[in-house]
Amino acid sequence: MTQDDVEVLERKTVCQSYFRIDRYMLRHRLFNGGWSKPLMREVFERGHSVAALLYDPHTDRIMLVEQFRVGAFAAGMRPWLIECVAGIIDEGETPVDVARRETLEESGCIIGRIEPIGKFLYSTGAGSEVCHLFVGETDSTKAGGVHGLAAEHEDIKTHIVTVETAIAWLDAQTIDNAALLIAISWLARNHTALRQRWLKEDAP
Repeated sequence: MTQDDVEVLERKTVCQSYFRIDRYMLRHRLFNGGWSKPLMREVFERGHSVAALLYDPHTDRIMLVEQFRVGAFAAGMRPWLIECVAGIIDEGETPVDVARRETLEESGCIIGRIEPIGKFLYSTGAGSEVCHLFVGETDSTKAGGVHGLAAEHEDIKTHIVTVETAIAWLDAQTIDNAALLIAISWLARNHTALRQRWLKEDAP
């Protein structure tokens, strides 16, 4: 079924603050035919986002960032998460634009080559946010330190780890955020081919 199989009876914004919440009254077609009864659902609106796994094919390492996350705090988890660089897509930006901007803001590094991994929804039952996930080339020898925009209260620390370490985190089930979990799962499957391709492109 498609968007055409949903009828919106009413939609209104019930919260407009740093983020927005819209309340829908709707009905949708049923698998056995006919329509559902009217349903009330609330949707968390924060815009669409980008995340980028930064990989250095020459050192065979990845660069990650660590920062405080209030959602993890509210969930009773460790509030400082190790993640891919990420950010919200502003009006007029493409996902690739955001990947490059956020990499510079959050790590002080520059993306060279960049390839899409895929896109996904974070929480299909409650939010509309679509995350565009990339793998981007960076020079890990120039990474380090603490970064972020003071105006956005960012305090972001960079980490350089081997691919083997990241895959060990995956196997140990210690990765605690969706974008990194998906990115490292992808890297575990595509790492050898990606590295060979990028190194071949660099060969004289």
